[in-house]
Amino acid sequence: MKLFRHGPKGAEKPGVVDATGGLRDLSRVLTDIAPAALGPDFMSSLAALDPTSLPLLPPDTRLGACVGGVGNVVCIGLNYADHAAESGLKVPGQPIVFNKHSASISGPNDDVWLAPGSQKLDWEVELGIVIGRTAWHVSEDEALDCVAGYCLVNDVSERAYQTEYEGQWAKGKSYPSHCPIGPWLVTPDELGEVQSVDLWLDVNGERRQTGNTRTMIFGVATIVSYLSRFMALQPGDVIPTGTPPGVGMGHKPPLYLKVGDVITLGGRGLGEQRQTVVSSPVF
Repeated sequence: MKLFRHGPKGAEKPGVVDATGGLRDLSRVLTDIAPAALGPDFMSSLAALDPTSLPLLPPDTRLGACVGGVGNVVCIGLNYADHAAESGLKVPGQPIVFNKHSASISGPNDDVWLAPGSQKLDWEVELGIVIGRTAWHVSEDEALDCVAGYCLVNDVSERAYQTEYEGQWAKGKSYPSHCPIGPWLVTPDELGEVQSVDLWLDVNGERRQTGNTRTMIFGVATIVSYLSRFMALQPGDVIPTGTPPGVGMGHKPPLYLKVGDVITLGGRGLGEQRQTVVSSPVF
């Protein structure tokens, strides 16, 4: 099952993709694809629905982030050895954990904002985990039972804020529009083997990243179990799991995004995203 959210930003409604790829409106069945709807019982009831009985949406419908009401975006850094190498950092012995502010979340095809004065805006295609039920001190054998599904994430990063300013990485990760999520929330049975997902990202039509989740240092079950030792993961929490090599920072000389650049990215079974870089609006 592939779930999504559609409509104006801040007023998205739930939807489901039918067997032919058509977009179907779920709003007469549930209010939103949000924490309360992500538990296994509710997800099973959605899977039993006949999508063809639901209203068909226009193909140009705006898609929002595939999960609403996200409480936390808990990220894993340097989770591909070749990405650690291009960053000039050693391969971690334990997962590196950092946060993106939840206000950075945006739809898969929404514009990415270039912050005033930003000169080192970068891209990162990632597999995202969406938690479906509380995970607290769970073993690796139990971890996948806590997962509602998976999604595509672009962990947009301002590298100067991340690495040249004192303090934690969150400053370089949390600007509004710097966490496009979706288009789909893909259930585990729909995705299949999560440690065999091809990922790719292009900038202006040129391939920049190619990878596969089989080369992750820490797999999905390990990540969920590890995080649950330090925090009680809640339904709706999103966990971007790290990026393969090819980020702008890793090029010699580095390549960074500018206004007008177009980012496209995708993953096997996860769908595709497309963003245009624009100047941040003046508030």
